[in-house]
Amino acid sequence: MTTAFTRRSVLGATALGCLGIRPLLGAIEALAAETDSVTIGWPQDVPSWDPNQRFVPDAQPIFKMVFDQPLDQDPKLKLIANVLKSWELSPDGKSMPVELRDDVTFHNGDKMTAEDFRYTFFERIKAGHKVDIAQSWRKVTDIEIVSPLKAVMRFDSAAPTAPQWLAFLGSYVVPKAYMEKVGVDAFREKPVGSGPYRIAEYQLNSRIVLERNESYWGPKPKMRRVTFEVIKDASARVAALQSGAIDITVAVPVREVQRLSNEPNIAGELNPITRIILLQVRNDLGFADQNVRLAAHHAIDKKALSQAFYGGAAVPLSVPATPGTAAYLEDYQFAYDPELAKQLLAKSGYSAEKPAKFKFASTNGNFASDYDIARALVQMWKKVGLDVELEVIEYAKYFELNRGNKLPEATLYSFDNATGDPEIFGGYLLNPKLPFSPWKGMEIGQRAIDLFNVANYEERVSGYKTLNKDAVESGACMPILQSVQTLLRKKSLAYTKYGNGWVRADTMGWG
Repeated sequence: MTTAFTRRSVLGATALGCLGIRPLLGAIEALAAETDSVTIGWPQDVPSWDPNQRFVPDAQPIFKMVFDQPLDQDPKLKLIANVLKSWELSPDGKSMPVELRDDVTFHNGDKMTAEDFRYTFFERIKAGHKVDIAQSWRKVTDIEIVSPLKAVMRFDSAAPTAPQWLAFLGSYVVPKAYMEKVGVDAFREKPVGSGPYRIAEYQLNSRIVLERNESYWGPKPKMRRVTFEVIKDASARVAALQSGAIDITVAVPVREVQRLSNEPNIAGELNPITRIILLQVRNDLGFADQNVRLAAHHAIDKKALSQAFYGGAAVPLSVPATPGTAAYLEDYQFAYDPELAKQLLAKSGYSAEKPAKFKFASTNGNFASDYDIARALVQMWKKVGLDVELEVIEYAKYFELNRGNKLPEATLYSFDNATGDPEIFGGYLLNPKLPFSPWKGMEIGQRAIDLFNVANYEERVSGYKTLNKDAVESGACMPILQSVQTLLRKKSLAYTKYGNGWVRADTMGWG
């Protein structure tokens, strides 16, 4: 039997008439909100609403909702078309013709063209805008516009990872006409993108509310409304999920994931991703002595750290690459050997009675168990004759100190590489000419610089495999663990898992 419900029949069926309809309408609205909206507990705000300005990995899943990148990646990290429908890097790596889709519009109604592409990746840099993409696109000498939708990127030397960078940090197409009209500062106050969502509300360090872009050129997301609640404290994010204030969150303690996985309505996940937990190290100050650097590395029991803080899910690493990526070395292992660490220190005149000293920095709450790992490292080092002063720094402070070459001898950090390419692991970690590496030693550094100009893929990967091993054995790089994304969500909320840890609201839906 089929029953038709109309406003009149509902009103007639209740003794309260129009007063009685209010609870019913409220229930209907609540049901609609449950099925087409989601609230995400996020550990950090965006650095600004200029998506080209700062390379902050945790901001990327938010930026990707508002802005479009030329290329995208599938869940297994394969490059796929996005607002670019085609691209082809030349064999020598010095040019790359691209073609844009013809149906992409910005939120203000302007059509996206090759002019916007050229403005983003060339004109902004030449104009001196203070944007981090000036580093990733430093090789661009021109972007020649062939037609309204076609252009050719030209480079001063081989740019073998240009396609990867079109889907990586900071590479979002911004509208030339709008930004030039209002200016960069005003753009940050009222940003315009072409992504699947528009900004509906923004409260600094508190809340971001996005509304679905009904004119989006791509598949329409299921969620009409997405709210990011900025909750910097990991315990507070856990409490918010338990109370129902948020629906999903990341970067929470592993013990909480394990505990709450037993709850009937909560799912907990430990997902290995293409990030590495490592020590960013200098080649001077207390680490000028290679014996001290190597002793510090040999003293680290990585398996114990994984077991204690990630339930064994974090893979111990010996090179700056994650399993399954091109430059990962399956058959190489840097030994945990505290006795060898003591011997190395003794060669340089150090002992438990006369310890070598250095400073060490770590964030607290930026990624799961960061400060716990830092404290455990201090104890491991103390056992072999290393006296370490631990300092806690804010996540934003890390970038400031690294750019200014003011980090201490060692800094615990989770280095993101959403592409998995070896250049964006070993290359950026070891290239002293870039602001991402505190290592300034040229013996290793020059080899990293040279690999940036190798166009042949097999030759490039082989070079990074050798460089990564040599860097570790000279103490220039100290990888510790593959990063594990810790995630809690309501069981009824589905989302697409990405190998790089992206948590994308445009893939979410209620089951």
